[in-house]
Amino acid sequence: MTQLEAAKRGIVTDAMKSIAAGENVDAEALRKAVAEGVAVIPFNPAHTSCRPVGVGRMLTTKINANLGRSITHSGRGDELDKLDVALRAGADFVMDLSVGADIKDIRRGMLDASPKPLGTVPVYETISMLKGDIPHMDPSLLLGVIREQAEQGVDFMTLHAGLLRRHLAPAMRRKMGIVSRGGSIMAEWMMENGAENPLYERWDEVMDILAAHDVTVSLGDGLRPGCLADASDEAQFAELDVLGELVERCRARGVQVMVEGPGHVPFNQIQANMEREQKVCAGAPFYVLGPVVTDIAPGYDHIVSAIGATAAATYGASLLCYVTPAEHLGLPDSDEVHAGCIAYKIAAHAGDVARGLPGARDRDDAMSDARAAFDWDRQFALSLDPDRAKSRWLKTRAFSDEAHSDDHCSMCGKEFCAVRTSRRIKQLAEQRLS
Repeated sequence: MTQLEAAKRGIVTDAMKSIAAGENVDAEALRKAVAEGVAVIPFNPAHTSCRPVGVGRMLTTKINANLGRSITHSGRGDELDKLDVALRAGADFVMDLSVGADIKDIRRGMLDASPKPLGTVPVYETISMLKGDIPHMDPSLLLGVIREQAEQGVDFMTLHAGLLRRHLAPAMRRKMGIVSRGGSIMAEWMMENGAENPLYERWDEVMDILAAHDVTVSLGDGLRPGCLADASDEAQFAELDVLGELVERCRARGVQVMVEGPGHVPFNQIQANMEREQKVCAGAPFYVLGPVVTDIAPGYDHIVSAIGATAAATYGASLLCYVTPAEHLGLPDSDEVHAGCIAYKIAAHAGDVARGLPGARDRDDAMSDARAAFDWDRQFALSLDPDRAKSRWLKTRAFSDEAHSDDHCSMCGKEFCAVRTSRRIKQLAEQRLS
């Protein structure tokens, strides 16, 4: 049985129990959420090193780190190093988006090394096998790759099944056209072959494969907007309507499903986008890239998109796909993977606090207590990036005449430290009130 099938039968699985205990939620409530499809547990039994992670609005917001080699750069060893960086920075999910040669070996290495769920986009491997001969891709080959990846242990797969032939005309009227790599592949195949999206046409066969291995489908947004000018347009929402149809088909078949979302979206449109997906896709967990809220900050898109991701997490998203400083510029290195993960851990946590998730603010309150007490070690321990916090603190102390004084920092200095002054005010108030 898949997690969804078990939940529908009233069974609280070991995975559900583990997640419920780790997130301090009721296991039976989680089972009901999985049964309804508003929570998913991407957890392929063949991924033996994996520990279950849940996605849904009743749980903390999770983050995903995209990894994988390009045709021109990186390899298996580099991606395993980046995987380690992402995991140490707090990634809850990872995706192998490798293209080119040795994809199976790279994925095998990542599956063995990752205790977190791993996702893929099977059409990438399919096209890599064809050496770029996209128009002649045999849909049966794509289904074969999906089956092989499922057998290997992939926990969730992005499948661009909602992009249909009728969507191509409005997509071509856009400023940026189609910016999804998987979406553009499927669109070109349809255009060249004069045929409908083979994933949509053979969706029942796809679900049979996924159900057999309990692979969660992540319905790809092949028409996500690639710039602010294309956000919330006819093409994007037409595809979303098809994704809503596919969600219902997955649930009926016992296949877990989540939905991918934009993209580049002006800040003032994010709430409406989140709420629309929840309505159209009947509460299926929303997995969003960003959104990127301005197009003019290359090199800083991890910050730009984390602004959007915070709003997305507040208003409806359950899983945030990170963006690194390398976005729009090149393949990220290890430092950029780290920066992207930390930016998105911040966004996810801020969103959980904003929506009042029970216990979400406990860590913030503990940090405040540690700051008031000048307990630096406790502050570092509570930090999302302890090494960065401590190294920055030590950087100033190395050049200070008061290197061994812990009751202030160099921002204000000892004489002007507001926390020290506040302490004195409290002492005076206690004396006068006693």
